[in-house]
Formats: sequence, structure tokens, C-alpha cells
Amino acid sequence: MNIIKLDATDSTNAYLKRLLSDGLGADFTVITAKKQLKGKGQMGAKWESDSGKNLTFSVLRQGLGLSVANYFVLNICVSLAVYKTLKAHQVPDLSVKWPNDILSGTSKICGILIENILSGNLINTAIIGIGLNVNQTFFGELENASSLKLILGSNFDLDELLHEIVENLKSIFLESTTDSTENLWKAYEDVLFRKDKPSTFENKQNELFMGFIRGVSPTGKLQIMLEDNVLKEFDIKEVKLLY
Repeated sequence: MNIIKLDATDSTNAYLKRLLSDGLGADFTVITAKKQLKGKGQMGAKWESDSGKNLTFSVLRQGLGLSVANYFVLNICVSLAVYKTLKAHQVPDLSVKWPNDILSGTSKICGILIENILSGNLINTAIIGIGLNVNQTFFGELENASSLKLILGSNFDLDELLHEIVENLKSIFLESTTDSTENLWKAYEDVLFRKDKPSTFENKQNELFMGFIRGVSPTGKLQIMLEDNVLKEFDIKEVKLLY
């Protein structure tokens, strides 16, 4: 496993991009940093993390040859790899909040940011950024944030966790290329946060509505059954699930 460990960087995703631009970076190269100065989450949200207490790392995937239309398979593989790792450590009440936040109960413990590099209509390269709250115990004004230490009451070895996640990534990516992704898709939908439960959502016009999460479309949109029994699909900029 090719792991590059940094004390600090702007973001591990950005560091990997610079490696690529220099013609470097083999498949499954891992960049991990004790501190990210400009860490990002979904839709540009800032990712806050205490130095040296959490896992902030990026993994390079090369030679994917994945159709752009099937990009959401990447989200599924990464989400399930993290989920599987945390499940093995008996983190309670785990779920995946669409598209790829990992929750324990209603508390977020992991965020994922995948940046794809296209070649025509194919995704050949992906930079997978993962931020996992591990040994941090104070999150200031961040709502619904928690960590493995807060949940399980003990410190974790960051290097061991990193290796476990990357090995699970390798295993699940191998499964995605050798078998049908149908099983992976079902496994992902089975652990979706609030699936088949009455939930409140907010659309981009800031209007509230009720519905039931039924699954995810082949293009990665959230499928919500509305009160009039109409199944509607929403992309990440169109809907927000409220707690």
C-alpha cells in the first residue's frame, strides 16, 4: 500500500491532484494528513477536524473505465467500505445518509467527497476524499457531529483504521468489477438513513414537504414517495432531508 503521510496540507484531494499533474500516483495511492488547512465536504462545505485526532485522507483510483452515467457506483463502493469498517468495530445504529454521509444514530461521523476526472464519456480516475471523526471529542457549534471515541468510549489507532478502510475499499471495488453491481446497490439501499420512514424534506425553494425515501435511481438521485403516492427523484442540490 503506497501511503504518503503529511503533517499538514491544503487538502489531501488537492495534493493528489498535484501528484497527478506531475504524472505521479499509482492506483490506490493514499494521502493522509494530520491537518487539512482547506478541507472540503459536499457542495463546498468546510470540513473541520482537530489536528492528529481524526482520519483525513484521499485515495486515488486509476483505470476505472466507468461510464459517466454510472458514476454513483463510486459513491456506493466508498460508502459501503466505510460502513463495513465501522460495523466491524460495533459502531451502533449505523446508516448512510444519501448520498454518502455515514451516521451513528442521527450523528454524522464520516463525510466523503469524490472528485472524478473524465476522459470522454468515461471516468478513468477518481480522487476519493474521506474524513472520519475518530478521537476528537469536542465539535464546537457543529450540530449532529460525533466521533468513534464519543460513541464507543475509547481511543483508536488511526493507522490501523486507515488500513482497514483501504482494504475494504479494494475488496468492494474488486466486487464491483467482477460481479454485477446489483448486490452492492441493494446493500447500499438497505442501510439508507430513514428509508421507508415518514420524513420531512426541504426543496431548493425552502418549502417543506413530507415523503418516504424509497431508494436511489441508477443516476444517483434520491427517490422519494410523496403524499399523493407519486415517486419523484431529486438530485443533491434539489432536496435536503431534515432531522
